[in-house]
Amino acid sequence: MEGPQNSGTHISEAHLNQAHPGEASSVGAHVVEYRIFFIVWVCLLALTGLTIWVAGLGLGNFSTFVAMGIATIKASLVLFFFMHLRYEPPLFRIMALVTIITLTVIVLLTFTDIWFR
Repeated sequence: MEGPQNSGTHISEAHLNQAHPGEASSVGAHVVEYRIFFIVWVCLLALTGLTIWVAGLGLGNFSTFVAMGIATIKASLVLFFFMHLRYEPPLFRIMALVTIITLTVIVLLTFTDIWFR
């Protein structure tokens, strides 16, 4: 016997370093500190509070634009930090940006259609 076994939950270092076919190993590519996640979470909470505060100001149609702007900032924080887009290659960032721009154009065209009926 070589020593106590770890009930099957131990993953060997060699197994972690194996890359999937056609893919580079991402083990150790980036490590994000919990402090960063905590700061982003606090920012999301603050932006949520700001959204509620702006909704109570009674800005009319302008409050929709402000709320959408705040929601865009919140979505960007989630994409870049919690979904790790910040650490991805530029191609993924470009694809995400094109998708967001397309969605923005569709939403703006929908708002324009409703406002000018």
